[in-house]
Amino acid sequence: MTPVAIFFMILAMLVIWGGLVLAVRHLVTHPEPQDDGDAYRGPVAPRDT
Repeated sequence: MTPVAIFFMILAMLVIWGGLVLAVRHLVTHPEPQDDGDAYRGPVAPRDT
């Protein structure tokens, strides 16, 4: 592999792993609200009246 290819491979790995670390750190410091399981009920059919 050429030195340029190695450089860009390392750069891509740093971007991927860095984004993963930042996402996990964000979720640790700002957890999502607890889901009670009833938040999504699917599409509602129109009522016949």
